[in-house]
This record gives sequence, structure tokens and C-alpha cells, in this order.
Amino acid sequence: DIKLDPKKFGRVVAQNSKNNFRQGVREAERGQVLAEFQSHNRDLVTAVVQRIDPKTGNAVLTIGHNEATLPKAEQVPDEVLTEGEHIKVYVVDVKETDRGARIMLSRTHPGLVKRLFETEVPEIFDGTIEIKAVSRQAGSRTKIAVWSQNPDIDPVGACIGPRGARVNQIVEELAGEKIDIVKYSDDPKAFVAEALSPAKVVSVEIESEEPKVCKASVPEAQLSLAIGNKGQNVRLAAKLTGWKIDIHPESGFFGE
Repeated sequence: DIKLDPKKFGRVVAQNSKNNFRQGVREAERGQVLAEFQSHNRDLVTAVVQRIDPKTGNAVLTIGHNEATLPKAEQVPDEVLTEGEHIKVYVVDVKETDRGARIMLSRTHPGLVKRLFETEVPEIFDGTIEIKAVSRQAGSRTKIAVWSQNPDIDPVGACIGPRGARVNQIVEELAGEKIDIVKYSDDPKAFVAEALSPAKVVSVEIESEEPKVCKASVPEAQLSLAIGNKGQNVRLAAKLTGWKIDIHPESGFFGE
């Protein structure tokens, strides 16, 4: 081995060595942050709110030993985050950039609700119950379609839990957001009827396979419930099923 005496290095060489070392440390740290977040990609993480930017409304969060930003656009409308609060966030994507890891976080993504159900419902976590689809208007309402291959399992009841314990835990995490849990079916008529819950559907007729358009008939008294406030219920049902749904009263007078 050749022993080098630092005193023999010139000042410039010594400074360059120090800079190279620091650069190496920074790159190693960036790689570590990237690897840590990539392991949580498309997953749920717990974060602590550090501060809220008064100009943009963006929230700076601490996740483990790292900081990340939750943009205002990805926060639930009307939800007030406070410094020091522990919240669940969904890691939408992780990208490597020249400036390090770019972490995309969300509280509005449907994936957040899906992961919360996986956490609260053991039958979903172990695969006994499958989440087939989720549609969401963050802060207001979510519809989630569940299914089980086992005929002895009630997928909706399992997700609700004893006295609503499981779903209530999720509603609490989402600050009171309403959740409709419906049973998935391969039969589009049955699925559309379920998706329009809490409205009771009399019948569903397929009007077109391509594009997917159907007509749902409901009792007159259920019309506003089926459509929902500002069309929310039918809009979320359409997104959940992939079908455009035209709502008609059972009498047939409306819209004829």
C-alpha cells in the first residue's frame, strides 16, 4: 500500500477531493431515498404534516426520515391539515430526476381507498375478497365494487364489518366521506343495478354494447336518489361500471 501524506496535497486538490466526497454522499442519499419510496410505490404510507405553504396550500410532509410534498390539488377538498398531524397518503408514482427522487403523493386518488380497505379487511388482504373497481369524488363519496369466488362469503358484509366497524374506520380516516360498498357481477345489468345503490332499481336494459349505454328504471320516489346531488350518484355508478347510465322513472314519462 502507498501511504499518502495529506500535507503534500495542494489546497485545490484537497478541496476537489472534499467536493467529490460530498457529491458521492449526496448521490448515495438520493439513491437511498429513491429506493425507499419505490418500495412503497402504489402503496399507502403514514406521514406527518410538517408545515403548510401559506401561498400555495401545499403540505410538506415527513415520511420516515424523508420530506415530500402533498400538492394542494391532491388534498381532499375542505379538509384542513394541521402541523404535527399524522395522515395516510397514497404514493401515486416515484420518478428519478436530475434533482433526485420526485414523489407524487395524493389524498384524493381512488387507490387510497383501495389500500385502506386492504388494511382494514383481512379477507381482502389475503385475497378471499377482491376489489373489482373503485370510483371516487374525494371528500364526498366513494363507490367500491367487491367480489368473492367463495359462495359462502358475503363480500359486502365482510367489508362493512360487525356493526359497521371496518367501514367506519375508513370513513373516519377520510374525514366522513360516504362509502357505498356494492357487490360486483359479471352481468352488466346486475352490476349497474348494484352500482346505483342506495337507490332501488326496477330494471336495467342494455341499449348499446359499443359504446356501452344502458337504461335504468327506478320508482318515481327513488329518482332523485338514483341521480344524486348534482348527478353524483349516477356519475360515480357509471365510472364504477364503465357504462353510460340513463335514469328513467318506472312510469316511463320522464325523458320520453
